[in-house]
Amino acid sequence: MNKNGLGNLGEDYACEVLEGLGYEVLDRNFRSRFGEIDIIARKEGFLCFIEVKTRSERSMGRPAESVTLSKQQKIIKTTEYYIVCHPALVEREGLQPRFDCIEVFASSEGRPVAYEYIKNAFTAN
Repeated sequence: MNKNGLGNLGEDYACEVLEGLGYEVLDRNFRSRFGEIDIIARKEGFLCFIEVKTRSERSMGRPAESVTLSKQQKIIKTTEYYIVCHPALVEREGLQPRFDCIEVFASSEGRPVAYEYIKNAFTAN
């Protein structure tokens, strides 16, 4: 399975996991000129901007380790743009932005077998 196919599979699986945990998925693959956010969801007063990292080989290290400072900055700028485009979520509903990461581990055949959900993976400060 190619990298894009594995990534799409991981994002689909992550959405299923999040919905099973009670999250409402609002958007997927939100793009701006700054970058992309894989999943945007809400739960219990939080507006979660979620980066999905999928790996089929554990020897490459933890998937979340690939969310570099540069990638974080792109996510933050894209988040700011998303909030400008959807002001009611923060202004009227009072949702607090949060940056999360979900690591998806796939078998060598490309099937998701496990995940790790990291809340507050990084901050905008």
